[in-house]
Amino acid sequence: MARPLAHRAESPAAPPTPILFTPSAVDRPPAMASPAPPTHGPGAQLSLPDLRDELLEEIFLRLPGPAALARASTVCASFHRVITERSFLRQFRKRHPPPLLGLVDEEGVFLPAQAPHPSAPLSRALVDAADFTYSFVPEPDTGTPKTWFPRDGRVLLEHSSRFVLKTVFTDLAVCDPLSRMYVLLPPIPEDMTIQEEHLLEFRPMLAPIREGKDEDDEDETSFKVICVARYRSKLASFVFSSTTGQWRIAASTSWSSLGTVEPSWKRMYRFNYFRGCFYWTDLWRDKLLVLDTGVMEFSTVAVLTGSHVQLRNQPGQRICMSIVVDGTEGALEMLTLAGDYGPTSFYLYHTTQKGNGESSIEWQLKNVMELPRRWLCSTMGATEGFLFLRCDRETLLDDSALGFLPEDNHVNFFSLEVKTFELKQVCMAKYHPNCVHSYFGFPVPTIIVETKPMNYNAVSLLS
Repeated sequence: MARPLAHRAESPAAPPTPILFTPSAVDRPPAMASPAPPTHGPGAQLSLPDLRDELLEEIFLRLPGPAALARASTVCASFHRVITERSFLRQFRKRHPPPLLGLVDEEGVFLPAQAPHPSAPLSRALVDAADFTYSFVPEPDTGTPKTWFPRDGRVLLEHSSRFVLKTVFTDLAVCDPLSRMYVLLPPIPEDMTIQEEHLLEFRPMLAPIREGKDEDDEDETSFKVICVARYRSKLASFVFSSTTGQWRIAASTSWSSLGTVEPSWKRMYRFNYFRGCFYWTDLWRDKLLVLDTGVMEFSTVAVLTGSHVQLRNQPGQRICMSIVVDGTEGALEMLTLAGDYGPTSFYLYHTTQKGNGESSIEWQLKNVMELPRRWLCSTMGATEGFLFLRCDRETLLDDSALGFLPEDNHVNFFSLEVKTFELKQVCMAKYHPNCVHSYFGFPVPTIIVETKPMNYNAVSLLS
């Protein structure tokens, strides 16, 4: 039985956005009223208000991005009404991908994009309007929330007790920090979780339910929560659908059927997601683990072929981390970070495998990028066509000094656009988070649309 779900939490209104547009002449009252044109049944021409709305939609769709749309929505009631129509927002999102607004660490702390990043103004607006303390989400008795994998402006929260030493199935919630809406997920039914083996690792992940589908036929507020359970001899996955409000067992496979052995480290928290698949790159040295959410099947992809063999055997460099990225023309691509500590220098090797998932095809080197010298770098994940890096600036040491010392207590986070290899600083933090997730979305309260409750009496979430 699902637990009762609360509605939107009350919050103070966000500060008004400066008005940079002026109402057009169509919004001013005419000097003299004109008689309404006659109508002639279903085949009649559109009325003047309908034509005006269509023209406004075409104009707004050509705005450069979400920030301009937000300013336009504050101009007048007519603009606001057209912009907040669900059909218009769906078209706008198809033309304008959601901007990167910042990063969220494992404790749910939001690190906003900072100037000179182009999303800095939008990110400041999000900070003023959203609640990243998640105070609107009721806390169960199991402990404080932990953040997993933000997506489409939503955040997946996991509640686990600090006093429970063994791995258990945890309480989960999906929320929107901006609209302060949330869904408390029911527990995974006990008859699904009873196994002969002890649970070693439990990882919840958030995924859109409409991946690869026609968005016109799919509720844009729907989502899926996929949980991967790792046991000594096998993997299992469970899926919660917001359209049904129920859990189901989605996949179960043994390590031997995947042609491999159980990983020696608990590293399933490091994954990437794109095109409907989750990828784990550091469970084994020679393979990737893949979960295809379309068919809910696990598989592996060979890594040590072609250019990757040469890269592994290259003298003087240490392979740090590899990340799967969204390639072009259906290709599976990877960015591998390799470092040389004397002097400190890091390189990104961009490789591709034509024919996604075909292990017999060798990896080919596409590009090599040298990162700024005297920076100690590590990868923090990849999504939406970007790779994210954490970089600590090195302190100059004399010849007798050994080791690495950061220049200050600040940590710098960068984004690298995979298609252009453009490197941008996203933000800087005064502490050292172990894990961060990228936060993309449309952070404008004026363009949020209320949605109908889901069929299991839950409150809907906004994308």
